[in-house]
Amino acid sequence: MLYLKEKFNNVEIKATITSDNVFCRCPRCGKEVKVDLNVFFGGEDFDLDILGVFCDKCSKKVVKC
Repeated sequence: MLYLKEKFNNVEIKATITSDNVFCRCPRCGKEVKVDLNVFFGGEDFDLDILGVFCDKCSKKVVKC
């Protein structure tokens, strides 16, 4: 699972990144646009909800370096 982490007034906020909550602003007019990350990361089977990244220690165990 991917998430955003930001501090506001000494309060840490975390928000899970899903296929339904990624947006950007049009650089020309400023209109909010929904972004389909599947377009950027591999098509219809790409699933942000199950995507994860191993830490260095765990990745060494998986790869057996």
